[in-house]
Amino acid sequence: MTTLHAPARRAAVTAPPRHRVRPELLLWAVVAGALAVIGLWWRGTPSVSGLDGWLTESGRVTGLLAGYGMAVLLGLMARVPALERGVGSDRLARWHAMGGRYVIGLVVAHVLTIIWGYAVADQSGVVDEAVTMALSFPDVLKATVAFFLLLGVALVSARAARRRMRYETWFYLHFYTYLAAWLAFGHQLATGAQFTGDRVAQVAWYVLYLGVAALLVWYRFLGPVRVWARHRLRVAHVTADAPGVVSIHLTGRRLARLGAEPGQFFRWRFLTRELWWSANPYSLSAAPDRDGLRITVKALGDHSAALARLRPGTRVIAEGPYGGFTGRLGRSPKSVLIAGGVGITPLRTLFETLPGQLTLLYRARTPEELLFRDELEEIARVRGDARLYCSVGSRSPDLFTGLDRLLPDLREHDAYVCGPPEMTRSAIQALRSAGVPAHRIHHESFEF
Repeated sequence: MTTLHAPARRAAVTAPPRHRVRPELLLWAVVAGALAVIGLWWRGTPSVSGLDGWLTESGRVTGLLAGYGMAVLLGLMARVPALERGVGSDRLARWHAMGGRYVIGLVVAHVLTIIWGYAVADQSGVVDEAVTMALSFPDVLKATVAFFLLLGVALVSARAARRRMRYETWFYLHFYTYLAAWLAFGHQLATGAQFTGDRVAQVAWYVLYLGVAALLVWYRFLGPVRVWARHRLRVAHVTADAPGVVSIHLTGRRLARLGAEPGQFFRWRFLTRELWWSANPYSLSAAPDRDGLRITVKALGDHSAALARLRPGTRVIAEGPYGGFTGRLGRSPKSVLIAGGVGITPLRTLFETLPGQLTLLYRARTPEELLFRDELEEIARVRGDARLYCSVGSRSPDLFTGLDRLLPDLREHDAYVCGPPEMTRSAIQALRSAGVPAHRIHHESFEF
Protein backbone atom coordinates (compact mmCIF):
# COMPACT_ATOMS: atom_id res chain seq x y z
CA MET A 1 0.00 0.00 0.00
CA THR A 2 1.26 3.44 -0.92
CA THR A 3 0.32 6.79 0.57
CA LEU A 4 1.43 10.00 -1.12
CA HIS A 5 1.29 13.63 -0.07
CA ALA A 6 2.41 16.52 -2.24
CA PRO A 7 2.43 20.30 -2.70
CA ALA A 8 -0.88 22.02 -3.22
CA ARG A 9 -2.38 22.38 -6.63
CA ARG A 10 -6.00 22.39 -7.71
CA ALA A 11 -7.29 21.46 -11.13
CA ALA A 12 -10.78 22.16 -12.29
CA VAL A 13 -13.23 20.93 -14.89
CA THR A 14 -12.92 23.50 -17.64
CA ALA A 15 -15.44 22.32 -20.22
CA PRO A 16 -18.16 24.92 -20.83
CA PRO A 17 -21.57 24.29 -19.28
CA ARG A 18 -24.02 22.54 -21.60
CA HIS A 19 -27.67 21.64 -21.51
CA ARG A 20 -28.53 18.70 -19.27
CA VAL A 21 -31.81 16.93 -18.59
CA ARG A 22 -32.35 16.03 -14.96
CA PRO A 23 -33.27 12.35 -14.40
CA GLU A 24 -36.47 13.14 -12.51
CA LEU A 25 -37.67 15.45 -15.29
CA LEU A 26 -37.15 12.74 -17.86
CA LEU A 27 -39.08 10.23 -15.75
CA TRP A 28 -41.96 12.65 -15.28
CA ALA A 29 -42.03 13.29 -19.04
CA VAL A 30 -42.21 9.55 -19.75
CA VAL A 31 -45.01 9.09 -17.21
CA ALA A 32 -46.91 12.09 -18.61
CA GLY A 33 -46.65 10.58 -22.08
CA ALA A 34 -48.01 7.25 -20.85
CA LEU A 35 -50.95 9.02 -19.22
CA ALA A 36 -51.60 10.87 -22.48
CA VAL A 37 -51.67 7.51 -24.32
CA ILE A 38 -54.20 6.15 -21.83
CA GLY A 39 -56.20 9.34 -22.39
CA LEU A 40 -56.06 8.68 -26.13
CA TRP A 41 -57.53 5.22 -25.57
CA TRP A 42 -60.19 6.61 -23.21
CA ARG A 43 -61.13 9.32 -25.75
CA GLY A 44 -61.70 6.76 -28.48
CA THR A 45 -63.53 4.21 -26.31
CA PRO A 46 -67.06 5.42 -25.48
CA SER A 47 -68.14 2.20 -23.72
CA VAL A 48 -67.06 -1.37 -23.00
CA SER A 49 -69.37 -4.33 -22.50
CA GLY A 50 -69.21 -8.10 -22.63
CA LEU A 51 -66.21 -10.41 -22.35
CA ASP A 52 -65.20 -9.79 -25.95
CA GLY A 53 -65.33 -6.02 -25.42
CA TRP A 54 -63.19 -6.09 -22.28
CA LEU A 55 -60.63 -8.41 -23.88
CA THR A 56 -60.47 -6.37 -27.10
CA GLU A 57 -60.12 -3.05 -25.28
CA SER A 58 -57.46 -4.53 -23.00
CA GLY A 59 -55.59 -5.50 -26.15
CA ARG A 60 -55.98 -2.02 -27.59
CA VAL A 61 -54.73 -0.13 -24.54
CA THR A 62 -51.78 -2.49 -24.03
CA GLY A 63 -50.97 -2.16 -27.73
CA LEU A 64 -51.01 1.63 -27.51
CA LEU A 65 -48.79 1.56 -24.43
CA ALA A 66 -46.44 -0.93 -26.10
CA GLY A 67 -46.15 1.33 -29.16
CA TYR A 68 -45.45 4.32 -26.95
CA GLY A 69 -42.97 2.33 -24.90
CA MET A 70 -41.08 1.24 -28.00
CA ALA A 71 -40.66 4.87 -29.05
CA VAL A 72 -39.41 5.73 -25.54
CA LEU A 73 -36.90 2.87 -25.60
CA LEU A 74 -35.48 4.04 -28.91
CA GLY A 75 -35.37 7.62 -27.66
CA LEU A 76 -33.40 6.61 -24.54
CA MET A 77 -30.75 5.05 -26.77
CA ALA A 78 -30.67 7.89 -29.32
CA ARG A 79 -27.58 9.27 -27.54
CA VAL A 80 -29.01 12.74 -27.17
CA PRO A 81 -26.19 14.77 -25.55
CA ALA A 82 -28.46 16.49 -23.02
CA LEU A 83 -29.68 13.10 -21.79
CA GLU A 84 -26.23 11.53 -21.81
CA ARG A 85 -24.77 14.36 -19.73
CA GLY A 86 -27.69 14.86 -17.37
CA VAL A 87 -28.95 11.31 -16.82
CA GLY A 88 -25.81 9.37 -17.67
CA SER A 89 -25.22 6.52 -20.12
CA ASP A 90 -25.30 3.83 -17.44
CA ARG A 91 -28.63 4.95 -16.04
CA LEU A 92 -30.14 5.33 -19.52
CA ALA A 93 -29.01 1.80 -20.36
CA ARG A 94 -30.53 0.43 -17.15
CA TRP A 95 -33.80 2.25 -17.81
CA HIS A 96 -33.75 0.96 -21.39
CA ALA A 97 -33.28 -2.63 -20.17
CA MET A 98 -36.00 -2.32 -17.52
CA GLY A 99 -38.37 -0.60 -19.95
CA GLY A 100 -37.71 -3.30 -22.51
CA ARG A 101 -39.10 -5.92 -20.14
CA TYR A 102 -42.24 -3.85 -19.64
CA VAL A 103 -42.68 -3.34 -23.38
CA ILE A 104 -42.30 -7.06 -24.12
CA GLY A 105 -44.88 -7.78 -21.43
CA LEU A 106 -47.27 -5.25 -22.96
CA VAL A 107 -46.74 -6.65 -26.45
CA VAL A 108 -47.45 -10.21 -25.31
CA ALA A 109 -50.55 -9.03 -23.39
CA HIS A 110 -51.71 -7.10 -26.48
CA VAL A 111 -51.35 -10.10 -28.79
CA LEU A 112 -53.06 -12.56 -26.46
CA THR A 113 -56.00 -10.38 -25.41
CA ILE A 114 -56.75 -8.94 -28.84
CA ILE A 115 -56.82 -12.40 -30.47
CA TRP A 116 -58.87 -13.83 -27.60
CA GLY A 117 -61.31 -10.91 -27.75
CA TYR A 118 -61.88 -11.29 -31.50
CA ALA A 119 -62.21 -15.06 -31.10
CA VAL A 120 -64.96 -14.62 -28.50
CA ALA A 121 -66.75 -12.09 -30.71
CA ASP A 122 -66.56 -14.37 -33.78
CA GLN A 123 -67.22 -17.54 -31.76
CA SER A 124 -64.13 -19.19 -33.22
CA GLY A 125 -61.03 -20.87 -31.88
CA VAL A 126 -58.07 -18.77 -30.80
CA VAL A 127 -55.68 -20.39 -33.29
CA ASP A 128 -58.12 -20.02 -36.19
CA GLU A 129 -58.72 -16.39 -35.25
CA ALA A 130 -54.99 -15.68 -35.08
CA VAL A 131 -54.49 -17.10 -38.60
CA THR A 132 -57.46 -15.15 -39.95
CA MET A 133 -56.22 -11.89 -38.45
CA ALA A 134 -52.67 -12.38 -39.73
CA LEU A 135 -53.78 -13.14 -43.28
CA SER A 136 -56.74 -10.80 -43.73
CA PHE A 137 -56.36 -7.76 -41.45
CA PRO A 138 -54.33 -4.80 -42.82
CA ASP A 139 -50.66 -4.92 -41.75
CA VAL A 140 -51.23 -7.61 -39.09
CA LEU A 141 -48.79 -9.92 -40.88
CA LYS A 142 -46.16 -7.16 -40.57
CA ALA A 143 -47.04 -6.81 -36.90
CA THR A 144 -46.56 -10.57 -36.46
CA VAL A 145 -43.05 -10.29 -37.89
CA ALA A 146 -42.39 -7.34 -35.57
CA PHE A 147 -43.63 -9.41 -32.61
CA PHE A 148 -41.16 -12.22 -33.26
CA LEU A 149 -38.32 -9.78 -33.92
CA LEU A 150 -38.93 -8.14 -30.54
CA LEU A 151 -39.05 -11.51 -28.82
CA GLY A 152 -35.74 -12.42 -30.44
CA VAL A 153 -34.09 -9.21 -29.31
CA ALA A 154 -35.46 -9.77 -25.81
CA LEU A 155 -33.97 -13.28 -25.71
CA VAL A 156 -30.48 -12.15 -26.73
CA SER A 157 -30.73 -9.32 -24.17
CA ALA A 158 -31.26 -11.74 -21.29
CA ARG A 159 -28.30 -11.80 -18.93
CA ALA A 160 -27.49 -15.47 -19.58
CA ALA A 161 -27.45 -14.90 -23.35
CA ARG A 162 -25.40 -11.68 -23.18
CA ARG A 163 -22.62 -13.44 -21.31
CA ARG A 164 -22.23 -15.94 -24.14
CA MET A 165 -21.91 -13.57 -27.07
CA ARG A 166 -19.53 -10.92 -28.27
CA TYR A 167 -20.41 -7.29 -27.68
CA GLU A 168 -20.46 -6.62 -31.42
CA THR A 169 -22.94 -9.46 -32.05
CA TRP A 170 -25.22 -8.28 -29.26
CA PHE A 171 -24.99 -4.69 -30.52
CA TYR A 172 -25.89 -5.40 -34.13
CA LEU A 173 -28.75 -7.76 -33.27
CA HIS A 174 -30.40 -4.80 -31.58
CA PHE A 175 -30.75 -3.07 -34.93
CA TYR A 176 -33.66 -5.41 -35.62
CA THR A 177 -35.55 -3.28 -33.11
CA TYR A 178 -35.66 -0.50 -35.72
CA LEU A 179 -37.23 -2.88 -38.24
CA ALA A 180 -39.74 -4.08 -35.64
CA ALA A 181 -40.69 -0.49 -34.75
CA TRP A 182 -41.23 0.38 -38.43
CA LEU A 183 -43.40 -2.69 -39.05
CA ALA A 184 -45.44 -2.13 -35.89
CA PHE A 185 -45.96 1.56 -36.65
CA GLY A 186 -47.84 0.82 -39.88
CA HIS A 187 -49.94 -1.79 -38.10
CA GLN A 188 -50.97 0.61 -35.35
CA LEU A 189 -52.20 3.28 -37.76
CA ALA A 190 -53.87 0.80 -40.11
CA THR A 191 -55.86 -1.21 -37.55
CA GLY A 192 -55.85 0.85 -34.36
CA ALA A 193 -59.40 1.89 -33.50
CA GLN A 194 -58.12 5.03 -31.76
CA PHE A 195 -56.50 6.24 -35.00
CA THR A 196 -59.30 5.48 -37.47
CA GLY A 197 -60.78 8.80 -38.58
CA ASP A 198 -59.00 10.70 -35.78
CA ARG A 199 -56.60 13.14 -37.43
CA VAL A 200 -55.32 14.51 -34.10
CA ALA A 201 -54.35 11.05 -32.85
CA GLN A 202 -52.68 10.20 -36.16
CA VAL A 203 -50.66 13.41 -36.16
CA ALA A 204 -49.61 12.87 -32.53
CA TRP A 205 -48.39 9.36 -33.33
CA TYR A 206 -46.52 10.56 -36.42
CA VAL A 207 -44.86 13.33 -34.38
CA LEU A 208 -43.81 10.82 -31.70
CA TYR A 209 -42.27 8.31 -34.08
CA LEU A 210 -40.82 10.75 -36.60
CA GLY A 211 -39.36 12.80 -33.75
CA VAL A 212 -37.59 9.76 -32.31
CA ALA A 213 -36.44 8.75 -35.81
CA ALA A 214 -34.99 12.23 -36.34
CA LEU A 215 -33.06 12.01 -33.05
CA LEU A 216 -31.67 8.61 -34.02
CA VAL A 217 -30.57 9.75 -37.45
CA TRP A 218 -29.06 13.02 -36.24
CA TYR A 219 -27.21 11.80 -33.17
CA ARG A 220 -26.49 8.12 -33.81
CA PHE A 221 -25.72 8.18 -37.52
CA LEU A 222 -24.92 11.71 -38.68
CA GLY A 223 -23.27 12.77 -35.41
CA PRO A 224 -20.16 10.58 -35.81
CA VAL A 225 -19.79 11.72 -39.43
CA ARG A 226 -19.91 15.38 -38.33
CA VAL A 227 -17.27 14.74 -35.66
CA TRP A 228 -15.01 12.99 -38.17
CA ALA A 229 -15.35 15.74 -40.77
CA ARG A 230 -14.69 18.49 -38.22
CA HIS A 231 -11.86 16.98 -36.18
CA ARG A 232 -10.15 14.45 -38.51
CA LEU A 233 -9.09 12.14 -35.69
CA ARG A 234 -6.16 9.80 -36.31
CA VAL A 235 -4.05 7.41 -34.28
CA ALA A 236 -0.80 9.13 -33.28
CA HIS A 237 0.81 6.10 -31.62
CA VAL A 238 0.06 3.08 -29.44
CA THR A 239 1.90 2.22 -26.22
CA ALA A 240 1.87 -0.98 -24.15
CA ASP A 241 1.06 -0.21 -20.50
CA ALA A 242 0.74 -3.74 -19.09
CA PRO A 243 0.27 -7.29 -20.35
CA GLY A 244 -2.81 -7.13 -22.57
CA VAL A 245 -3.32 -3.39 -21.96
CA VAL A 246 -2.52 -0.64 -24.47
CA SER A 247 -3.01 3.10 -24.61
CA ILE A 248 -4.03 4.66 -27.91
CA HIS A 249 -2.98 8.27 -28.38
CA LEU A 250 -5.05 10.25 -30.87
CA THR A 251 -4.59 13.56 -32.57
CA GLY A 252 -6.83 15.77 -34.65
CA ARG A 253 -8.02 19.29 -35.40
CA ARG A 254 -9.73 21.71 -32.99
CA LEU A 255 -10.07 19.04 -30.32
CA ALA A 256 -11.06 21.58 -27.67
CA ARG A 257 -14.33 22.05 -29.57
CA LEU A 258 -15.26 18.42 -28.88
CA GLY A 259 -16.38 19.58 -25.44
CA ALA A 260 -15.12 16.38 -23.79
CA GLU A 261 -14.88 16.32 -20.00
CA PRO A 262 -12.75 14.13 -17.72
CA GLY A 263 -14.70 10.97 -16.90
CA GLN A 264 -16.53 10.78 -20.24
CA PHE A 265 -16.19 8.21 -23.00
CA PHE A 266 -16.57 7.96 -26.78
CA ARG A 267 -17.62 5.12 -29.03
CA TRP A 268 -14.61 4.56 -31.25
CA ARG A 269 -14.60 3.19 -34.78
CA PHE A 270 -11.09 2.52 -36.11
CA LEU A 271 -11.09 2.47 -39.92
CA THR A 272 -9.05 -0.65 -40.57
CA ARG A 273 -10.07 -3.73 -42.54
CA GLU A 274 -10.88 -5.74 -39.41
CA LEU A 275 -12.26 -3.00 -37.16
CA TRP A 276 -14.22 -0.51 -39.32
CA TRP A 277 -17.59 -2.21 -38.79
CA SER A 278 -17.59 -1.98 -34.98
CA ALA A 279 -17.88 1.04 -32.67
CA ASN A 280 -16.92 0.22 -29.07
CA PRO A 281 -17.10 2.41 -25.95
CA TYR A 282 -13.84 3.34 -24.21
CA SER A 283 -13.30 6.04 -21.60
CA LEU A 284 -10.70 8.75 -21.89
CA SER A 285 -7.71 7.82 -19.71
CA ALA A 286 -6.17 11.29 -19.66
CA ALA A 287 -7.75 14.70 -19.37
CA PRO A 288 -8.62 15.92 -22.90
CA ASP A 289 -6.63 18.84 -24.23
CA ARG A 290 -6.03 20.75 -27.46
CA ASP A 291 -3.18 18.47 -28.51
CA GLY A 292 -4.75 15.04 -28.26
CA LEU A 293 -6.85 12.38 -26.58
CA ARG A 294 -5.92 9.09 -24.97
CA ILE A 295 -7.86 5.91 -24.31
CA THR A 296 -6.59 2.79 -22.56
CA VAL A 297 -7.96 -0.63 -23.46
CA LYS A 298 -7.62 -4.09 -21.95
CA ALA A 299 -7.77 -7.05 -24.34
CA LEU A 300 -11.04 -8.75 -23.39
CA GLY A 301 -12.11 -9.88 -26.86
CA ASP A 302 -11.16 -9.91 -30.54
CA HIS A 303 -11.90 -6.21 -31.04
CA SER A 304 -9.97 -4.90 -28.03
CA ALA A 305 -7.05 -7.26 -28.69
CA ALA A 306 -6.78 -6.01 -32.28
CA LEU A 307 -6.27 -2.43 -31.09
CA ALA A 308 -2.68 -3.26 -30.13
CA ARG A 309 -1.94 -3.63 -33.86
CA LEU A 310 -3.18 -0.18 -34.87
CA ARG A 311 -0.75 1.81 -36.95
CA PRO A 312 -0.05 5.54 -36.69
CA GLY A 313 -2.20 7.48 -39.09
CA THR A 314 -5.20 5.17 -38.86
CA ARG A 315 -8.37 7.22 -39.28
CA VAL A 316 -10.83 7.19 -36.40
CA ILE A 317 -14.53 8.02 -36.16
CA ALA A 318 -15.49 9.02 -32.62
CA GLU A 319 -19.07 9.16 -31.42
CA GLY A 320 -19.54 11.34 -28.35
CA PRO A 321 -18.55 12.51 -25.85
CA TYR A 322 -21.00 10.58 -23.69
CA GLY A 323 -21.65 9.98 -20.04
CA GLY A 324 -22.41 11.98 -16.94
CA PHE A 325 -19.62 10.45 -14.84
CA THR A 326 -17.88 13.81 -14.46
CA GLY A 327 -16.90 16.33 -11.83
CA ARG A 328 -20.22 18.07 -12.30
CA LEU A 329 -21.84 15.33 -10.21
CA GLY A 330 -19.97 16.41 -7.09
CA ARG A 331 -21.37 18.75 -4.47
CA SER A 332 -18.70 18.35 -1.80
CA PRO A 333 -15.16 19.76 -1.65
CA LYS A 334 -14.04 16.24 -0.69
CA SER A 335 -14.14 13.20 -2.96
CA VAL A 336 -13.10 9.56 -2.73
CA LEU A 337 -12.39 7.68 -5.96
CA ILE A 338 -12.55 3.86 -5.93
CA ALA A 339 -11.13 2.01 -8.94
CA GLY A 340 -10.62 -1.63 -9.84
CA GLY A 341 -8.42 -2.84 -12.68
CA VAL A 342 -8.93 -1.00 -15.95
CA GLY A 343 -11.74 0.92 -14.23
CA ILE A 344 -9.01 3.38 -13.31
CA THR A 345 -9.26 5.00 -16.77
CA PRO A 346 -12.05 7.56 -16.09
CA LEU A 347 -10.98 7.96 -12.46
CA ARG A 348 -7.43 8.79 -13.49
CA THR A 349 -8.81 11.82 -15.37
CA LEU A 350 -10.90 12.84 -12.35
CA PHE A 351 -7.92 12.39 -10.03
CA GLU A 352 -6.09 14.88 -12.21
CA THR A 353 -8.84 17.45 -12.56
CA LEU A 354 -11.34 17.34 -9.70
CA PRO A 355 -11.00 20.29 -7.35
CA GLY A 356 -10.81 19.85 -3.60
CA GLN A 357 -9.49 17.12 -1.33
CA LEU A 358 -9.12 13.77 -3.13
CA THR A 359 -8.50 10.19 -2.02
CA LEU A 360 -7.97 7.50 -4.64
CA LEU A 361 -8.27 3.81 -3.72
CA TYR A 362 -7.00 1.61 -6.52
CA ARG A 363 -7.05 -2.18 -6.56
CA ALA A 364 -5.60 -4.66 -9.06
CA ARG A 365 -4.85 -8.38 -9.09
CA THR A 366 -1.12 -8.04 -9.85
CA PRO A 367 1.47 -5.25 -9.66
CA GLU A 368 1.65 -5.27 -13.47
CA GLU A 369 -2.07 -4.48 -13.67
CA LEU A 370 -1.70 -1.29 -11.64
CA LEU A 371 -2.02 1.05 -14.59
CA PHE A 372 -0.62 4.59 -14.62
CA ARG A 373 1.23 4.02 -11.33
CA ASP A 374 3.88 6.61 -12.15
CA GLU A 375 1.31 9.09 -13.47
CA LEU A 376 -0.88 8.73 -10.40
CA GLU A 377 2.07 9.24 -8.10
CA GLU A 378 3.10 12.32 -10.05
CA ILE A 379 -0.42 13.75 -9.88
CA ALA A 380 -0.49 13.15 -6.14
CA ARG A 381 2.96 14.75 -5.80
CA VAL A 382 1.98 17.85 -7.75
CA ARG A 383 -1.30 18.23 -5.88
CA GLY A 384 -1.25 18.76 -2.14
CA ASP A 385 -4.82 17.76 -1.56
CA ALA A 386 -4.61 14.21 -2.93
CA ARG A 387 -3.84 10.82 -1.41
CA LEU A 388 -3.27 7.57 -3.29
CA TYR A 389 -3.76 4.06 -1.87
CA CYS A 390 -2.95 1.02 -4.00
CA SER A 391 -3.73 -2.60 -3.18
CA VAL A 392 -2.56 -5.68 -5.11
CA GLY A 393 -3.82 -9.26 -5.07
CA SER A 394 -7.22 -10.89 -4.96
CA ARG A 395 -6.66 -11.84 -1.31
CA SER A 396 -5.07 -8.59 -0.19
CA PRO A 397 -6.70 -6.67 2.67
CA ASP A 398 -10.00 -5.30 1.45
CA LEU A 399 -9.79 -1.57 0.83
CA PHE A 400 -13.53 -1.25 1.33
CA THR A 401 -13.57 -2.60 4.86
CA GLY A 402 -13.13 0.19 7.33
CA LEU A 403 -13.50 3.03 4.86
CA ASP A 404 -14.88 5.19 7.64
CA ARG A 405 -11.70 4.59 9.64
CA LEU A 406 -9.52 5.56 6.69
CA LEU A 407 -11.69 8.63 6.13
CA PRO A 408 -13.43 9.58 9.40
CA ASP A 409 -15.45 12.24 7.55
CA LEU A 410 -16.43 9.83 4.76
CA ARG A 411 -20.09 10.89 4.96
CA GLU A 412 -19.07 14.33 3.75
CA HIS A 413 -17.42 12.94 0.59
CA ASP A 414 -18.68 12.42 -2.93
CA ALA A 415 -17.76 8.90 -4.04
CA TYR A 416 -16.89 7.87 -7.60
CA VAL A 417 -16.67 4.12 -8.29
CA CYS A 418 -15.58 2.32 -11.46
CA GLY A 419 -14.45 -1.25 -11.95
CA PRO A 420 -15.65 -4.82 -12.43
CA PRO A 421 -19.29 -5.42 -11.44
CA GLU A 422 -18.58 -7.39 -8.25
CA MET A 423 -16.07 -4.82 -7.04
CA THR A 424 -18.45 -1.98 -7.82
CA ARG A 425 -21.26 -3.62 -5.86
CA SER A 426 -18.95 -4.30 -2.92
CA ALA A 427 -17.69 -0.72 -2.88
CA ILE A 428 -21.19 0.77 -3.07
CA GLN A 429 -22.38 -1.48 -0.26
CA ALA A 430 -19.43 -0.44 1.91
CA LEU A 431 -20.07 3.22 1.21
CA ARG A 432 -23.74 2.92 2.09
CA SER A 433 -22.87 1.00 5.27
CA ALA A 434 -20.50 3.82 6.21
CA GLY A 435 -23.35 6.30 5.92
CA VAL A 436 -22.63 7.90 2.53
CA PRO A 437 -25.98 9.02 1.05
CA ALA A 438 -27.00 7.33 -2.20
CA HIS A 439 -27.08 10.67 -4.08
CA ARG A 440 -23.38 11.14 -3.29
CA ILE A 441 -22.36 7.77 -4.77
CA HIS A 442 -21.63 7.90 -8.51
CA HIS A 443 -20.61 4.84 -10.46
CA GLU A 444 -19.98 3.64 -13.98
CA SER A 445 -20.36 0.05 -15.14
CA PHE A 446 -18.52 -1.98 -17.76
CA GLU A 447 -21.46 -4.34 -18.30
CA PHE A 448 -23.31 -4.17 -21.64
